[in-house]
Amino acid sequence: MTSNKIAWAISGAGEKIEKTYETMLEIQKKYDDVEIYVYVSQAGKQVLKYYRLIKKLKDNFEKVYFEKNSNAPFLAGDVQMHKFEFLMVAPCTSNTMAKIASRIGDTLITNAVIMGQKSRVPVYIMPVDFKEGVSATKIPNGDELILELTKEDIDCVRKVANMKNTTLFEDTDGIYKTFEEHFPK
Repeated sequence: MTSNKIAWAISGAGEKIEKTYETMLEIQKKYDDVEIYVYVSQAGKQVLKYYRLIKKLKDNFEKVYFEKNSNAPFLAGDVQMHKFEFLMVAPCTSNTMAKIASRIGDTLITNAVIMGQKSRVPVYIMPVDFKEGVSATKIPNGDELILELTKEDIDCVRKVANMKNTTLFEDTDGIYKTFEEHFPK
């Protein structure tokens, strides 16, 4: 690829958002020669607010952009023009996965993912709903919320997993592996 820049997109998933944020802080320190551009969906901004992460994100990452619409900021165009080594969506909601699976590019993130796939830019996604069954998640007040991950949600994950130029991973270990693969030290 062409760049030591990557695009990190944050959807509206609360599940794994704190761990993802901490992982990206570590990544930023280890890979200080890589510019991390952060793109936050409208729902992602709401979730970051709930988890009190907006200020931390802005304080620790130089380039943070918030979605105005599916083309603003113009992430899809930058991805399509290969301005980034790769696009990573972490964490990714089941809603975003369903839209990608159905090729609906009506949000900043889904538009960028679809354009990345079409222009052969590697796309990495960490869906929060990875396997069918029951999942426990911690909500902002510290309580646990039990969710049932449906067959329909997981069908979308499977469909996206089979798309060209797309790799899915279940947890933040996948973030480390992605950086090691693209930027060997």
